[in-house]
Amino acid sequence: MKIVAVNGSPRKNWNTHILLNKALEGAQSEGAETELINLYDLTYKGCTGCMACKVKNGKSLGRCTLNDELRPVLETIHSCDGLILGSPIYFSDVSAMTKAFLERFLFQYLSYDDYSQTFYNGSIKKSAFIYTMNVPESMTDKIGYNALFEKYKMMFSRFGYEQTIAATETLQVNDYSKYHMASFNEAERKERRKKVFPEDCRKAYELGKSMVKG
Repeated sequence: MKIVAVNGSPRKNWNTHILLNKALEGAQSEGAETELINLYDLTYKGCTGCMACKVKNGKSLGRCTLNDELRPVLETIHSCDGLILGSPIYFSDVSAMTKAFLERFLFQYLSYDDYSQTFYNGSIKKSAFIYTMNVPESMTDKIGYNALFEKYKMMFSRFGYEQTIAATETLQVNDYSKYHMASFNEAERKERRKKVFPEDCRKAYELGKSMVKG
């Protein structure tokens, strides 16, 4: 069994990246092969609306034809057993590279004959999304984040969507005094990093295990 994690954060070894690695560690503990893909290492663009993936009897039906560095990634994901997406929330949505990836990944399988129909014939049985953000959990509904999570859950429902993990009030930087970030309490964020973030890591680890165990 192969589990692929897609990192939509530009910051390696930080919140989103750490949680995705924990999820893959959980999958590995159950014997799965794993792979982490860092989107910001790749050069690609979002969907161009060329419609090549929807040409009747076309050789590329259901597959994106844009020839860039995302294309082999899409092929890898097409044949994996489980997919874990991870992104920070920037300006009330996933990161730009994550959004471009989602356009390319999801649109290729969509049929305009019937929205419930799909051209997907791969092997993904389970999927999940890990989000990281600055806002407190108490505000996620008020500012529309819960609706955002539900939107992406719906988009991935055909891929056996399992779970959403939302890590809130994450640590942005190691030294807040270097930046114009006076609205954040550095001491509180660092205390939360010690006490709460390990629980987020545990949830991610258990998510990875559940992707394999069934």
